[in-house]
Amino acid sequence: MTQDVTLLIVDDEPAHAESLARIFEKEGWTSRVAHSGAVALEELRKAPASVVITDLNMPGMNGAELLRAIKAISPETEVVLMTAFGTVETAVAAMKDGAYDFVTKPLKRHAIVKAIRQALEKHTLVAENRSLRARLAGLSAGPSIVGRSPSLRATLDTVRQAALSSATVLLVGETGTGKELFARALHDGSPRVNAPFVAVNCAAIPETILESELFGYERGAFTGAAQRKEGRFERAHGGTLFLDEVAEMSPAVQVKLLRVLQDGEIERLGGTSPVRVDVRIVAATNKDLATRVTEGAFREDLFYRLNVITVQLPPLRDRREDIPLLADHFLKLYTQKNGKTLSGFTRAAVTAMEGHTWPGNVRELEHAVERAVVLSRGAELNLEDLPLAVRAGAAAPSSSVAVDGRSLVVALGTTLEEIELRVIHETLRRTNGDKDLAAQILGISVRTIYRKLAGEDSPLPFAGEG
Repeated sequence: MTQDVTLLIVDDEPAHAESLARIFEKEGWTSRVAHSGAVALEELRKAPASVVITDLNMPGMNGAELLRAIKAISPETEVVLMTAFGTVETAVAAMKDGAYDFVTKPLKRHAIVKAIRQALEKHTLVAENRSLRARLAGLSAGPSIVGRSPSLRATLDTVRQAALSSATVLLVGETGTGKELFARALHDGSPRVNAPFVAVNCAAIPETILESELFGYERGAFTGAAQRKEGRFERAHGGTLFLDEVAEMSPAVQVKLLRVLQDGEIERLGGTSPVRVDVRIVAATNKDLATRVTEGAFREDLFYRLNVITVQLPPLRDRREDIPLLADHFLKLYTQKNGKTLSGFTRAAVTAMEGHTWPGNVRELEHAVERAVVLSRGAELNLEDLPLAVRAGAAAPSSSVAVDGRSLVVALGTTLEEIELRVIHETLRRTNGDKDLAAQILGISVRTIYRKLAGEDSPLPFAGEG
């Protein structure tokens, strides 16, 4: 077990909390104490904890509410609940929200020590598994996801958890955010890793051809069909089918895709009998599918079938600390491809890249670096080697504000009122719109959230937006 284990005890009875701290100390575990849910969240912001053990019934924020807040801001932390016999049902219900275990009062030393030890073991195994997968990914020959920003780490944590399931995943993000890379990460981290990964760009294939590409066809199904052809679904059998730009599917193809998701069967064009397929579907779009449903352009039942697990991919402007890492990655890639030797970027070039808004996201950055490598004449890439649009970023300083694992980039000069609004919006996004939980996480009242949102009358001028 790792040596940097830290426990956080949350109990409104100081004597009880100190008693637990002494028990844990004898086990060789370091612990901190908080006497309320709000103080516990402050402690987690200061330093992470491997396991939180919290009383269920506390004034203010109770244990169940604290659990939800912890999972919103620190999903890797395990939570053990302490409860009286009369609230066991509540504790069991809380486990559905992510609690690892619960122990009943009056506490028995061996029971609480066993529960904490098992929670620590799970925490350690998850961390080791994450580390191993990262190392294996680094050894693979395929493209890798580069970066270490909080927003990227949070997204990758969701991807790693989703990968182990068989659920359909919907990747949502702007153009150029690397949807196929994340889809491959889902496949590589899944039990289907040794089976095929098949990608289809639904927007790049003409509507009249997409159906036959996906589902295949029988001989004689149409003019030119000289022999039977397997579709992408059959080729992906046992593995993963990535459907990029799924919003561009025609209504006819949407109906057939819905049948696959419901029944696990396809029917080739011109065929008369269904063919069973075992395929995990990962879909992606840069459109708002809910709006497309409202407009009648996308089937509502298909939307809910695809939207089992949604992963929001962060735009590059929300992970600016990754820009130098990505630029170095692409520099190595394209110097090797073009047979050039370059030592790196000048400070001015890096400043310009960090200041650019990157509307085309990672793809735009890749193309900018490739262009700079091809046109460069010196030993390192200068500001003049970058595209004109990127060079303008050299005069646009910015700063960033971290909000519970997600980096928000703001232009210098942005007012505190505007920053507060953005922080509130981001926290609400992380809590799925739960204003009570968001208020607890932010340490403000629900009335304050309503008041500040009511005063909002225009989009916020954050760097890279608008």
